[in-house]
Amino acid sequence: MTEAEDRKPRSDEARYDPEITSEFAIPQGIEVPEGSVEPETTSEFAVPDGLAVPQAPGAEPEGSAFSLPSAYSAGASAAFTPASGIPVSLIKDAPWQDRMRTMLRMPVTERPAPEPVQRHEEEGPAVPRVLDLTLRIGELLLAGGEGAEDVEAAMFAVCRSYGLDRCEPNVTFTLLSISHQPSLVEDPVTASRTVRRRGTDYTRLAAVFRLVDDLTDPETHVSLEEAYRRLAEIRRNRHPYSGWVLTLAGGLLAGAASVLVGGDLIVFVAAALGAMLGDRLAWLCAGRGLPEFYQFTVAAMPPAAIGVAFALADVDVKASAVVTGGLFALLPGRALVAGVQDGLTGFYITASARLLEVMYFFVGIVTGVLLVLYFGVKVGGTLNPDAALMINERPLIQIAASMVLSLTFAVLLQQERSTVLWVTLNGGVAWSVYGAMHYVGGISPVASTAVAAGLVGLFGQLLSRYRFASALPYTTAAIGPLLPGSATYFGLLSIAQNQVDKGLVSLAKAASLAMAIAIGVNLGSEISRLFLRIPSAGKRRAAKRTRGF
Repeated sequence: MTEAEDRKPRSDEARYDPEITSEFAIPQGIEVPEGSVEPETTSEFAVPDGLAVPQAPGAEPEGSAFSLPSAYSAGASAAFTPASGIPVSLIKDAPWQDRMRTMLRMPVTERPAPEPVQRHEEEGPAVPRVLDLTLRIGELLLAGGEGAEDVEAAMFAVCRSYGLDRCEPNVTFTLLSISHQPSLVEDPVTASRTVRRRGTDYTRLAAVFRLVDDLTDPETHVSLEEAYRRLAEIRRNRHPYSGWVLTLAGGLLAGAASVLVGGDLIVFVAAALGAMLGDRLAWLCAGRGLPEFYQFTVAAMPPAAIGVAFALADVDVKASAVVTGGLFALLPGRALVAGVQDGLTGFYITASARLLEVMYFFVGIVTGVLLVLYFGVKVGGTLNPDAALMINERPLIQIAASMVLSLTFAVLLQQERSTVLWVTLNGGVAWSVYGAMHYVGGISPVASTAVAAGLVGLFGQLLSRYRFASALPYTTAAIGPLLPGSATYFGLLSIAQNQVDKGLVSLAKAASLAMAIAIGVNLGSEISRLFLRIPSAGKRRAAKRTRGF
């Protein structure tokens, strides 16, 4: 037998002998003295026996990652995030809009614990009913033209006032939804509501704001039943102004706008009659169920037709001022400001939908005016696109006309009578600033419009905070004198006379003025917050995301 064969196992039993556990096993018959066997080590980094590791004087033994820090004391703040949230200091006397907006801009894990509430029953709030009340309030605000951020703030305020702190409202153009998660181990409760009808009624909007203000006041007890009752009264409340009053207000608005662009008494009456006739035709189309696009198209035709009739009759009046006044009553300034505001605050879906709505309305107005102007040009009407350069400067008359325009615009928006005077003064200030910068200072109309609109937003926001109401009733009507009615008309007239390049330039100027109004109003509102005591934690966290880090 060779040496290699001797090293091979003699059989399969020898290969799987249970006695042989390892090649390093100690053979039988060899005694190993006790103490020579090394104990099993727990780690390669274990300190060997007999080796002392010096420690710095005053050092404490190494602890766990979950142990309290060495600097912890009983009086210090907790080392970990409490289950109820981080206690962020918010200014208690700040308006609820600013407090709720501050918390909405925070991540959920950083929101402060809810304040003590007294409006839910002993067994806890009825979550489905609270969510339903929240959606109904948000529906009225969104249908009234309120911005998406303010609607979310109101919905969040209602939920927190009834003890529901883990809520996430979401607002789009026609859909409202809200989700409440009772705890991390329970299923969330989600509800949604669709806004199918929208109407402008700032009186109803102000009543909803007062309801939310009472709900967020810790000293005012408003039960769920009481909140539902007040909300039902708000929905049943009739408009403060009837349909014929609105028609008369629309006529006065068009007449005042025609005076702003150089019209006289005859032009004032003609523009008023054209706007009133267009309003009645629009009401007739609405009663037949036609979409708003066709309503705007029909409403834009009568003022343009009266202007063309003056041109054909060779009457010594400014026919362009008649058409311009009628356009002032139709331009969707409210929807434009709301759409741009939603875009600037990060609600891009809602902003896109609102701006698309504005575009459709504008196209409807363009269609109606172009049809009439094209027919007037074909039959020999001598309409002069260069008349825009011959606007007479009459400061006192124009300031008075701007105030009348703002007042009638406030009536069209169904505002409360107590706010009409303030918005009228705000509109007069806006036109005074614009006239001083553009006509006296020679500054471009876009820059002048932006500054005047910024003052409108600033004063409107301050007035709304002073009266604890929405800012829309104090800003929307005040921007009426700044709307680009004349630029829109002269652009359309140039296109009707086959001067497409000149017309597109004028329409681009109108679009620039509209954007200047919207951005100026929003910027003025943001500047107003510098004068208010609001929480410092209200910085927009989305700014980092938009910068790419």
